[in-house]
Amino acid sequence: MNPADHPTAWEHPPTRRAWGKQLVTNVLALLAWIAVWFALLAVLAVIPGPGYAIVVVPFLIYSFYRAFLQLFVVSAVFRMRRVLQVYPWQLSHEVPYGLTKRTDVVGRQFGWFEFPNPARPEEALPMVFGRHWGVGWWSRRMSPRAASELKAQIGEVWLAGDPRFIGVLAAPASDGSMPRRFRFLHQQTGSDGGLRGVADWGATAEDVERGRRAGIVPARS
Repeated sequence: MNPADHPTAWEHPPTRRAWGKQLVTNVLALLAWIAVWFALLAVLAVIPGPGYAIVVVPFLIYSFYRAFLQLFVVSAVFRMRRVLQVYPWQLSHEVPYGLTKRTDVVGRQFGWFEFPNPARPEEALPMVFGRHWGVGWWSRRMSPRAASELKAQIGEVWLAGDPRFIGVLAAPASDGSMPRRFRFLHQQTGSDGGLRGVADWGATAEDVERGRRAGIVPARS
C-alpha cells in the first residue's frame, strides 16, 4: 500500500493508526504530569517544613511546567490531523537538511529541510522546526556527527503539506508501512525582514484556499 497513492494522508489507514497512537501517548503524558503535580502538592501539604519544601518545590514547579507544555503538544497533534486531512503524502529521498541557522529564515529555528516549490520544482524552499518540542529524535539524526545507521533512518522522509506554507513531516517505519515521529515544519523564509508573500512562490488562489483548510493563514496572499 503506497501512502502516496491516497488523495490525502488521512485516507491512508496506517497514518490514522500512527496519529492515534501519538495522540494517546501525549494525552497519557499530560495526565501523568498532572498526577505528579498533585502528588507533590499533597506531599508538601502533609509533610510541612522548610527542609522538605526546598526539595519538593523545584519538582513541583517543573511538573507544572511540563503539564502546561504538554497541553500545547496535544493541541499540535490535532493541528497535524487537520493538515493530514487536506494534503497527501509526498515521499522524498535524500532531502537536504541541516541544523545550522539559516540567515534567510525569520524567527526561531531548530533545524531545517528543503523541499521543491510545487509551482517551480527547480526552486528549493527551506522549512524549519519552529519549536523545540520533541525534535531531539530528528536532530540526533540530522547531526553531521551522527552515525550512518542513524542518518539512514531519515534517508527517506514523508511530507504532507505545501512547502510554501506548512507541513507535517514523518519518518517511515523500518518496513516502510507507516509513518512515525510526526512533526510540524514551517515556512519562515524572510524577505527584507518579513515573510515573503505567497504569490512570490507562485501560489494560486486555490493553493491559498487549500492552505486555509489546513489551518494556515498566509502572511500576505
